[in-house]
Amino acid sequence: MAHLLKGRSVVVTGGFGILGRALAVYLLEQGARVAALDLSAVPVDLQASEDFLPLGGVDLTDPVSAGDAMAQVSSAFGHIDSLVNVAGGFAWEPFETGALETWDRMYQMNVRTTVTATHAALPHLLTSADARVVSISAVAAGKAGMGVSAYAAAKAGVSRFTESLAEELKARSVTVNAVMPSIIDTPANRADMPDEDFSSWVAPSSLAAVIGFLLSDQAAVITGACLPVTGKV
Repeated sequence: MAHLLKGRSVVVTGGFGILGRALAVYLLEQGARVAALDLSAVPVDLQASEDFLPLGGVDLTDPVSAGDAMAQVSSAFGHIDSLVNVAGGFAWEPFETGALETWDRMYQMNVRTTVTATHAALPHLLTSADARVVSISAVAAGKAGMGVSAYAAAKAGVSRFTESLAEELKARSVTVNAVMPSIIDTPANRADMPDEDFSSWVAPSSLAAVIGFLLSDQAAVITGACLPVTGKV
C-alpha cells in the first residue's frame, strides 16, 4: 500500500518525541505532508522541507498558541486534512502517597492538549472533504493497574472525548478515533522497567502504521473507535 496518504496534510502534536518522530517518518513514506508541533524547540536534526514542517514552542494547553500553529500549517500546506494528538505524559505513583497536583498535570498533558489542539484544528479540518482525528489514549483507560490512577483517568477522558466528538461530527465527513497502546517500546520505558520483556511491547513504528491506517481512505467507515494496540502485553 505505497503512498497510502498521498496528498494529505497531517498535523502531529508531540511531534519531536519518540512516537511523534516515528509517525512523521511513516506518514512521509506514505506520501503525506507532515507538520510536527511540540512545546520544545525544534531539534537541530529536524530540518524543514517542502513536505515537513517542524514547529517548536507550541503550547497546546493555550488556545491562542494552538490556533496560531494551525494557521501556520494551513498557510504552508494550503489545507489540513488530519490531526494526530500524540502530545501527552505519564506518571506512576500510589494514590495514598501521591500528590493531587499529579491529577492536574495529567489532565493538562493528556486531555487539555488533545482538546485544545482539536478545537484549533477543527475549522481547518471541516474544509477537508475527508478529514481525520486520531488521539492517543491507553489500555489503562479501560482497566487501570496500581499507581496509574491519575494517568488512567486522563486517558479515559481522551477516550470519552473521542467517542463524543465522533458522534458530533459523523455526518460531516470527519472521522474521530483513538488508539489505546499498552507499553510503547521507548528508551525511557526500557530504563524504567529494565527487567521486562521488551519484545512484548509495542514498537513506535508499528503503532505509527496503525495510526496511518486510521488516517487512510480504507478506514473511512471507522469512527468513534478506541482501538487497543497491546502487542503481547
